[in-house]
Amino acid sequence: MSTIKDIAQYTGLSIATISKYINGGNVLERNRERIAEAIDALDYKVNLAARILKTRRTMIVGVLLPSLTVPFFSTICAIIEELLKKEGYSIILCSYYDDREEELEKLRFLLNQSVDGILLVPQYIGGEDINAFSELRERKTPLVLMDRSIPGCECDRVLADNSNATYDAVEQFVVNGHKRIGIIIGPPEISTAYERRVGYERVHHDYAIPVDHALIRVGDYSIGSGYSAMSDLLNMENPPTAVIGTNHEMTMGAITYAYERKMRIPGDISFIGYDEIQLTKIINPPITIVMQPIQEIAELCARILLRRMQGDDSSFPLVYRLKTNLLMHESIKRIR
Repeated sequence: MSTIKDIAQYTGLSIATISKYINGGNVLERNRERIAEAIDALDYKVNLAARILKTRRTMIVGVLLPSLTVPFFSTICAIIEELLKKEGYSIILCSYYDDREEELEKLRFLLNQSVDGILLVPQYIGGEDINAFSELRERKTPLVLMDRSIPGCECDRVLADNSNATYDAVEQFVVNGHKRIGIIIGPPEISTAYERRVGYERVHHDYAIPVDHALIRVGDYSIGSGYSAMSDLLNMENPPTAVIGTNHEMTMGAITYAYERKMRIPGDISFIGYDEIQLTKIINPPITIVMQPIQEIAELCARILLRRMQGDDSSFPLVYRLKTNLLMHESIKRIR
């Protein structure tokens, strides 16, 4: 079995430098690469039990997501894993499948694994869920919320500017003459869905367009719910002339229904989607997409968590609300 001394001999670096790397300390990038190469070549295995006793750190981060199949979340997770790996951390990845009890159970599971920190995309926005974080505070386990917020929970957060993202998108419909605008949003108890509805209603208010609540359809962020919501909207007695889907899966479901109805975008219905640039390559004409800053969200979450795990509690809690980008294409028809 290889030892730190073997790695030192392989790399020509000091045992102190190698120990610092293995225990999560900062070393020069060129040294990091040499040590990582040596660890692979020599099949070095860290003695986790000894390291935990010595440093009181496991060098493991827990990542808890609503789903592992949603491209938005899986992409963020892949970026975070790569960033943390460079700092010597491994991750335990869990999903709670949009189930509140499962979310709390998985949080407790991660705590029982003595993870050094947790990155969480929370499901619900308040109530007794806040109490579930008391054990995190007692253990002083750093927590960073990704993408979604929990009002009343004092913790670091990295969010997209959901309200203005939806406002800017719906405004494009309005300035092109649309007044009956449908929206497919997620469950209202989820902060992102709530904020996107606020943006939708605010643009109506600013342009003196009455909000028809029948045009607001709630899905569960699945393709099927987007399909059903689009069906409901387009089969109304007075259907909308434009629709926005507020996540990737519901966007896909909505477009699928429109095409099954042999409706042309934007000839028969104007449409804006969310989160998936590939849609602009496979749909003709390409649809306008709200693009969230996935790379920036992931990098900020990783950076903040690393900072907290290293004992830096300055400026707590940090809250970032990042701008989105509206990728304009030909899916909005101008009407009188």
